[in-house]
Amino acid sequence: MVLGMVSRGGAIAAGLCGAVFLAYCFYFDRKRRNAPDFKSKLRQRRKRMQQNQELSNVPKLPDMKDPEAVQKFFLEEVQLGEELLTQGELEQAVQHLTNAVAVCNKPLQLMQVLQQTLSPTVFQMLLQNLPMTGSQPTLRMTSSQNLAEDDVE
Repeated sequence: MVLGMVSRGGAIAAGLCGAVFLAYCFYFDRKRRNAPDFKSKLRQRRKRMQQNQELSNVPKLPDMKDPEAVQKFFLEEVQLGEELLTQGELEQAVQHLTNAVAVCNKPLQLMQVLQQTLSPTVFQMLLQNLPMTGSQPTLRMTSSQNLAEDDVE
């Protein structure tokens, strides 16, 4: 009989604690939603999350001291660029080809091959994209930064 009263009292105490916790949640949720800067903070948080998601789509550059990793990255970027070109997604394809040129040991030779294989408009997009890649400190663009449109055409 004593055991039944303890379990009944425990159930009542647990129910009261649950009700107090729910009331606490509702109170602070309402207070948060009625704050004057709630919507602006929510927009800012969503914008930051979207920017972080876009940045996570940027391929991570390999360790330039590891030739195998650089070669693997180069081949993947060229392959992705070719696939995207066949799908008609020119801007993304140019971005991947720019990454390939950035890590290439002989960028001038690669640019000559790309000039022969790519359409003139895509090649111009690639040339315009090269200086932007050179601003990133981890990319090696020393010899291809000197590349002018007159040198390639």
